[in-house]
Amino acid sequence: MSTCALVGASEFNSAHFLEAMADGLFDYVIAVDGGYGSLEAIGVVPDLALGDFDSLGYTPKGVRTLSFPAHKNESDMELALKRVRRRKMDEAVIYGGLGGRLDHTLANLQLFASYSEKGLSVTAVGLNEQIAFLTGPGTFEIPALDEGTVSVFAMNDRCRGAFEMGMEYPLEECTLTNRTTLGLSNQLKGEAAVVGVEKGTLAIFLPV
Repeated sequence: MSTCALVGASEFNSAHFLEAMADGLFDYVIAVDGGYGSLEAIGVVPDLALGDFDSLGYTPKGVRTLSFPAHKNESDMELALKRVRRRKMDEAVIYGGLGGRLDHTLANLQLFASYSEKGLSVTAVGLNEQIAFLTGPGTFEIPALDEGTVSVFAMNDRCRGAFEMGMEYPLEECTLTNRTTLGLSNQLKGEAAVVGVEKGTLAIFLPV
């Protein structure tokens, strides 16, 4: 499985990123506009810097760069995910895509769900949580953790056949909608857990 790390302009969990880098988890790294500054601050040179660079304030030098006009219909993050698909990669781990401006976060959550539906494995890593996207039919396994909160939300009008196993409050073959708080704040209890869905896309909020 090939994995691409994307680093956007928002809050950057550098500790998580560096640990994943040290473990050799990333085959390719894309700096998305202001994310280049976050990588530069920790001494990491990306394989590609991409965007209109309005957030960064300058066009990077000494690195492969794809520049786009500021007036466009797609966000820099969407252009970066298109690049991931073009490279036929299997997984995207996204940093700097959560926090900061709420409208940008909401746009990114919708974008990440759409790319999950295109067959890309997508995880967004924030400072206090990570969000995995699961498109059915499928399951997502959570390793045994002593404690932590898991929340599961529908990214469609209706997600059918959703379930949660191995947590404090089991959920059995229900329909989740994007107009309910059902799925908020389940508790891990020191054993492996599973989230699944038959049809639709779920956002699974996990401890970081």
